[in-house]
Amino acid sequence: MTAARAARLGALAHEDPSLHALAERLLALAEAGLPQMYVPGAETFVFTRVGTVTTAGVRRMEARGTSTRYAAITALGARFLPEDRQRALFGGHAVEEYAGLLVERLPEVTNLGDAALIAWVAAETGHPKLADALARVAVLDGPGRPRYTVEAAWVLSALVAARTAADVEDRIAVARDRLLAARAPGSPLFPHATAPGLVPGYRSHVACFADQTYPLQALARLHASGPDPEALAAADACAARICGLQGDGGQWWWHYDARTGGVVEGYPVYSVHQHAMAPTALFDLAEAGGTDFGAAIRRGLRWMTDVPEISGPDDAPREPMIVEKYGVTWRKVYRGDPAKAVRAARGLTTKVAPNARLAPLDRAFRPDVIDRECRPYEFGWLLHAWLGGLER
Repeated sequence: MTAARAARLGALAHEDPSLHALAERLLALAEAGLPQMYVPGAETFVFTRVGTVTTAGVRRMEARGTSTRYAAITALGARFLPEDRQRALFGGHAVEEYAGLLVERLPEVTNLGDAALIAWVAAETGHPKLADALARVAVLDGPGRPRYTVEAAWVLSALVAARTAADVEDRIAVARDRLLAARAPGSPLFPHATAPGLVPGYRSHVACFADQTYPLQALARLHASGPDPEALAAADACAARICGLQGDGGQWWWHYDARTGGVVEGYPVYSVHQHAMAPTALFDLAEAGGTDFGAAIRRGLRWMTDVPEISGPDDAPREPMIVEKYGVTWRKVYRGDPAKAVRAARGLTTKVAPNARLAPLDRAFRPDVIDRECRPYEFGWLLHAWLGGLER
């Protein structure tokens, strides 16, 4: 582990030894849980593991589906582990070898986000067929079409990772400008899509947490790879807003109004946001020369054990979100409202009344329900957040 990579955990140990112990506990859990998510033979990862209860009342974990996207994210994080520990996660493959398996699948990959993540892995591992991976991204990313912001951010991150090994400067400029231009005038937040056409008009103002973290990460990494003050300023402004809106219990909220920079609906609160996605983006920002939001990272991480939404009078959660027995962190705490009624109502109402509040719905559907599932990318970004680091 390089000095830059050791710095993240080292700083946490200095600031709060108890949170450092929590981070180490989560990292160990990731290495224990990911092998249970790997699918030998198919050489991929499951989409999710779901906690179910048998007719005899016994809880067990059930694997469902597969995901190339989650496999690529897992590789991005696991590459920071020693090789022998990488092989334990990928059915005997080191990450560099597994990157080759991902690149071989690219001709069948039709989703831009999946292709961008694979290209990002190929760039980070120095894969000899990086040019093929970048070409597949180009095919799927035709000009003049709206893109989901998350996928557009992954395209930029992949191109930035590749810029020392391939001639991608013109493509970087296009990907960068697309993200920056997507924002509403005067707003620091990013929308759900880069242009109209993908999101229904009634909810075109609603953006999620991922729509913020992935662009700010991509823009920060862009600046770190070559000075771009405008990109860094945009990343910093986005981070400052989501950190300013962070909940009293360290919660990273889910839905934002991309026009005003406010919160549309806070729930669900996702574990991956708390322990992985916010840290990896905010760490990258600070290491790129932006603002240090370490205090917000620590507040978010502490939520993993405090979980005020499901805590009783003694402030202890009625059920832990971290479950070593099954090798998981439970996915989220949510309202349990049918058909996501509160989110739908808030989305519709805030379209015409940005500051509207729906207190009766808040009281009727309290955020005290646990979603007992866990997905590979949650551990992939966890490894990336705490073992990674930008080398400038």
